[in-house]
Amino acid sequence: MLQGIIVKGVGGFYEVETEQGRLRCTLRGRLRLSVERVLVGDRVEVSVSGDGIGVVENILPRSSELVRPPVANIDQVLVVFAAQRPAPNLTLLDRILVQAELMGLSSVVVFTKSDLDPSRAAELRDLYAAIPYPAFITSTVDGLGLEEVRAALQGKVSVLAGPSGVGKSSLLNALNPALNLETGEVSAKIERGRHTTRRVELLAFDQGYVADTPGFSQLALEPGQEGRLQFAFPEFERYRDACRFRGCLHRKEPGCAVLDAVAKGEIAASRHQHYLLFYDEVRPRY
Repeated sequence: MLQGIIVKGVGGFYEVETEQGRLRCTLRGRLRLSVERVLVGDRVEVSVSGDGIGVVENILPRSSELVRPPVANIDQVLVVFAAQRPAPNLTLLDRILVQAELMGLSSVVVFTKSDLDPSRAAELRDLYAAIPYPAFITSTVDGLGLEEVRAALQGKVSVLAGPSGVGKSSLLNALNPALNLETGEVSAKIERGRHTTRRVELLAFDQGYVADTPGFSQLALEPGQEGRLQFAFPEFERYRDACRFRGCLHRKEPGCAVLDAVAKGEIAASRHQHYLLFYDEVRPRY
């Protein structure tokens, strides 16, 4: 029996990448009854019939599972925003980073279209590199930063996250022209792109995979995570133990080392503002 990874699913058929190549597979009947859903990224065991059609016999345990986009066994999130056109929504960017942290996933931050505003792109990269996240600025016009991003994808299963119009497909095409993914233009009036990716698919990429997914718009944090939320901001870690009160929530408590670091510019004010915004979303309502 072969092992492989589901890279695409359409109409009840699944394309599975194995060491013997890609197979078009159906599900064994019992799996249709016992498994709630089969996801792109699932590691599976496959049998092959005499006519070369595969059958997914077993779905192996998942290391991670995302609901939106629906994909399994992700190693990292590649968070992609543009330096301009559209202007970066840092609230959404931080929301994606927080959700990745809460799920135990690592993140890489990429700012595209750096040629449109090099100074802003560098400012954004430095802000997130200081947290610290691996952070890069790229341009498909002059090739800036492409090798750094390629190295970050090497050997990993990565999912792209970011709004439409920021150039996710253009970035992948620049990294691997053989992909030839469809790209879209950004509306000059509303600075919003149109979705060019319509379904989740894993693209083979430098001994790993990239999940090209429909664009993110608004992501909501689940209520009841107020106790965990501060741990989703890595830059708070070095200050938490210095707070005067145990269990400090870093909102308005006296002697809060995190608030002091914000006042000194050691923690970005925008990041703390977003922490307060997200905390208000998840805190209990009585």
